[in-house]
Amino acid sequence: MSGHDELVYYLCELTRLLWKLLLPLLFLCLLLLAVLLLLVLAVRFWLQSNRSARWARDGRPAVAFFHPYCNAGGGGERVLWCAIRALQNRYADVNFVVYTGDLGVTGQQILDGARRRFNIVLPRPVQFVFLSHRLLVEPGLFPHFTLLGQSVGSVFLGWEALTEFVPDLYIDSMGYAFTLPLFRFLGGCSVGSYVHYPTISTDMLSVVRERNPRFNNPDYVSNSLFLSACKVVYYCMFALLYGMAGSCSDLIMVNSSWTLDHILSLWRAPNRTTVVYPPCDVSAFLDIPLVEDGDRKCHSIVSIGQFRPEKDHRLQIRAFKRLLEQRNRETVRLVLIGGCRNQDDEERVLMLRGLCHELGISDRVEFKLNISFVELKKELGDATIGLHTMWNEHFGIGVVECMAAGKIILAHKSGGPKLDIVVPFEGGQTGFLADDEYSYAEAMERILALSSTSRLQIRRIARQSVVRFSDEEFEACFLAAMEPLMGTLER
Repeated sequence: MSGHDELVYYLCELTRLLWKLLLPLLFLCLLLLAVLLLLVLAVRFWLQSNRSARWARDGRPAVAFFHPYCNAGGGGERVLWCAIRALQNRYADVNFVVYTGDLGVTGQQILDGARRRFNIVLPRPVQFVFLSHRLLVEPGLFPHFTLLGQSVGSVFLGWEALTEFVPDLYIDSMGYAFTLPLFRFLGGCSVGSYVHYPTISTDMLSVVRERNPRFNNPDYVSNSLFLSACKVVYYCMFALLYGMAGSCSDLIMVNSSWTLDHILSLWRAPNRTTVVYPPCDVSAFLDIPLVEDGDRKCHSIVSIGQFRPEKDHRLQIRAFKRLLEQRNRETVRLVLIGGCRNQDDEERVLMLRGLCHELGISDRVEFKLNISFVELKKELGDATIGLHTMWNEHFGIGVVECMAAGKIILAHKSGGPKLDIVVPFEGGQTGFLADDEYSYAEAMERILALSSTSRLQIRRIARQSVVRFSDEEFEACFLAAMEPLMGTLER
């Protein structure tokens, strides 16, 4: 036998061996797939039997909102309570449930907090399902690959929620898109989502590609071509998974034009997506009198927002420092108002206080944490300027509240404030925009240099412009969007 024939012979034998191995492997894969399918069907049957038992007990459908931080006191929580209030007023024969991870408080304390912070009282009680594993979605648990870690953690937290209570309609109101397929395919629920901010966006990809340092793109990554390339690949793969999860939603509500553009590009479900501007307590601020402020000896600059890194309070403090270099420091003060959700936020406040001390402006900066609605209203009444510095803020409820209170707003030149809020109204100016500490300081100086009459004109136009963001407008748009899904519930 020649060498060529021997090679052919051995190749044939190798092919026969691989074929003999391939058939068992294929059979094993099919068997494992069948077992997995049966397991999924068994879990789905078990969950639906739980829902049937609940139906037999209550005799009415249930709508559940997934909001692990419902006691946080931010704009997202205001959306939650306004949404539940609107649905309760419209649908008296439906039970409403909130999944929360706030274990240190009772349900009544959470509702009391909503009344105190937002002036919202629900027509009737809601059921709270307390989740014990909220730690799984805390960013501090994942110092690296935070987006992926939190998303995987949200699946486990969603599983805990689903096993504790199986609703008929599930609404993700806090941006945990990876829970949507869980409730839809395992729970057999109709699912909807209200998106405040996409977990990942094309802007985030641009920041990494251009190697710009941000709070979510540290210097050691932006300074490395290799790490930046790896992070781009990671973001692209995550964006694909995020889009697949989000596309499971039967109804998608977004809070601004900026969020709409990103969600359409990621979830690709234009026929199921609609803009529902978040509710802003416009009416509660309209009784703050609009009067000229020329006789004020000290002008107050107020910032409203949770003490999260993306709110960029450091920029506010540095810009205020530059303003003080141009003016008599006794004529202005900065008031930072916001909620602290956890220890990370509290530590961030300590660092901000340290920055004020380092810059020598501690005597002109005040921190007011977790204050009541009454105190918030008082601070807004005393203020001249409302300050906002978050890059690509999805909407900006604090911006609207400042304008409704008759304050001159100075917001970041991006996202919702630029596209939806601080825009001309009936030909008049509604506020100012800036994007770095120099332009912020310059804008603050320009506002304070205006005559009190000119400031009053801008304040009047701004207040008139925000009526489109009122609670009443939100409730009408939210109920219209929810009507098809609510119509599917059995009565």
